[in-house]
Amino acid sequence: MSGPLHDDPKRESNSLDGKHSHPSHHDKSSHPDTEKLHPSDSDLSWAERDVLDAETASGKYGRFFKRNPSGAFTGDVDRMNTYELDPKRLKKIERKLDRLIIPSLAVCYAFYYIDKTTLSYAAIFGIKDDLSLSGEQYSWLSSLFYFGWIAYALPTNLLMQKFPINKYLAFNIMLWGVLLMAQAAAKNFTELAVLRVLSGAFEATADPAFVMITALWYTRPQQPRRIGYWYSANGAGIALGGLLGYAIGSIDGALPSWKYEFLIIGALCSAWAIFLFFFVPESPFETHWFTRTERLMLVSRKRDDHHGVERRQWDAGQMKEAAVDPKTYLFFLFGFTANVPNGGTSNFGTLIVQGFGYDHLETALMQIPYGVIIILFIVAAIFINEWVGPGNRTWLMAIFTLPTVLGFALIAWTEGTGPRLFGYWITGASNAVFVVGLSLVSGNVGGMTKKSIASAAVFLGLASGNIVGPFLFFDSEKPKYTTGIICCMVSRAAEIIVILLLRLIFVHANAKRDKAVKDGTLVYDPKDYANQDISDWKNPAFRYVT
Repeated sequence: MSGPLHDDPKRESNSLDGKHSHPSHHDKSSHPDTEKLHPSDSDLSWAERDVLDAETASGKYGRFFKRNPSGAFTGDVDRMNTYELDPKRLKKIERKLDRLIIPSLAVCYAFYYIDKTTLSYAAIFGIKDDLSLSGEQYSWLSSLFYFGWIAYALPTNLLMQKFPINKYLAFNIMLWGVLLMAQAAAKNFTELAVLRVLSGAFEATADPAFVMITALWYTRPQQPRRIGYWYSANGAGIALGGLLGYAIGSIDGALPSWKYEFLIIGALCSAWAIFLFFFVPESPFETHWFTRTERLMLVSRKRDDHHGVERRQWDAGQMKEAAVDPKTYLFFLFGFTANVPNGGTSNFGTLIVQGFGYDHLETALMQIPYGVIIILFIVAAIFINEWVGPGNRTWLMAIFTLPTVLGFALIAWTEGTGPRLFGYWITGASNAVFVVGLSLVSGNVGGMTKKSIASAAVFLGLASGNIVGPFLFFDSEKPKYTTGIICCMVSRAAEIIVILLLRLIFVHANAKRDKAVKDGTLVYDPKDYANQDISDWKNPAFRYVT
């Protein structure tokens, strides 16, 4: 269907108070007051556009908090939903969106991973000897990071509901960098332990924020690829971390190499936070990067997602629903089983590779192929996911988990350097599994509050797994760490079971609703739920991605 929404922006409707509708099937010339009531994008200042699209901030500090979309904005989205969007114009808008969001999140995620692995590089650069750390104390330093993570996981998800997510994320990234630099000044286990706890707390924001930003801007079919794009920076972070580790390890300065590792990575991280604060847009209804018509199109294109619009209020009903939904607990188990191995390899990976017979600089370089392989696995997963079509996402996750099981088996039970190194590298397939898994959370939970809790469940599982993982690697078994490697393999096998249980729930729920529609016991109009903040259980139009 065509209409004025496809015309030049200066001819498009921009309701100021929500009481006036588009001249949807009439030419603008038949409405002499159209220009007065519906000013064009070019006639509006940034501040005026914000007043138009977002609720007025209340209170002395209201401007610091996230705002809801205005009635005028949601009303215009409803009217735009009756039109077929111009695909050429929409594609142009989405390319612009990709240029804003994806590189920004990718750089964040690279820093996120580099930040977490600085301790691993510090270990091969002598921190254990300089601070007289025992094997058990090193494991505690690895796990204490995630104790802070768990303690702050729920509060930070609540705060993400209240503050503009882009600025809140930037603030937390700034603190990552500051705390990382402070670790260079640590003189003993206790000081380093405190800083590790604080670092973990502020990094608890990262993963859920990245997923929520992706869900905010992209449709459900688009989310796996976009999550894959920024998550592939995990591999880039490993490769870049290897290069930086090699370069930093080669510095012949007044300080030990491990101190330079913390100082340089921390400074780069803080500098990036400043850029992120000003560059990434806040929401589709409150951004200076798009015209008002483009804002409306960005939201309207998600009309078939049945996820509603972003709101800042916390919904007690959705919170109770999340507490009794089995998916919430399976999401936790998915995060846990996926990250017991991650907790081990992210902190002991360099020590495992060093045990293959490499020196500390060669060990750093061996992380580069590992990072590249991770990127290749992620890219393969997101394109295969699109190629095989709907209904196969969980099958794909299970299949891509198999190389990780094989990889740990090769490390544990083969002797040659080649097979063991190859096994270590192919465990990187797990990153592709987690990418597709994150899209299950963002796409299979309705309602902002329930989505926040489901996201928190995954990442509480992530933190718990990362706490357990390092304690499975015993100092007495170095450099092979056989017990830890076998436990990682078992955890990956358990992950496959969790994935298949999620699939069973999704398929059963979809079949039940489809049968009710077919029998006539469930009747609804999807448009009635398009702009409501409603959960997947309460929304009859909702169908799970399987």
